[in-house]
Amino acid sequence: MASIPSRTIRIAAALIDDDAGRLLLVRKAGTRWFMQAGGKIEPGESALSALRRELAEEIGFERSDEDARYLGRFSASAANEPDTIVEAELFHVRAEHAARTLAEIEEAIWVSGAEAAALPLAPLTRDVVLPLSKQL
Repeated sequence: MASIPSRTIRIAAALIDDDAGRLLLVRKAGTRWFMQAGGKIEPGESALSALRRELAEEIGFERSDEDARYLGRFSASAANEPDTIVEAELFHVRAEHAARTLAEIEEAIWVSGAEAAALPLAPLTRDVVLPLSKQL
């Protein structure tokens, strides 16, 4: 019998793609799972403000709020924290960006949907983001 997750982490994350249909995925240092850039929403911070802050901190990506289109709120098991659910405010950003690996990010890669499917993916990326990316 599966245990009920004991905590929820609220994050803002970006499905970043380019005109060639590739996705930008990141992998945090010391982990094996690829996922969207983004991070925890601080108390009193809006999801969009958190997204803008996290993208700048993690991959050196700075854009205006108008560049991000809200896709919705989605939940999945957290990839790097056991017994935890991640609740993501997900935004879509279409952009060419030479991602830098800053803060806790060890790797940032542009991949096709097929290439992404062959990688070790965080549950949110595998179950929500990849299917959504095919509809954009």
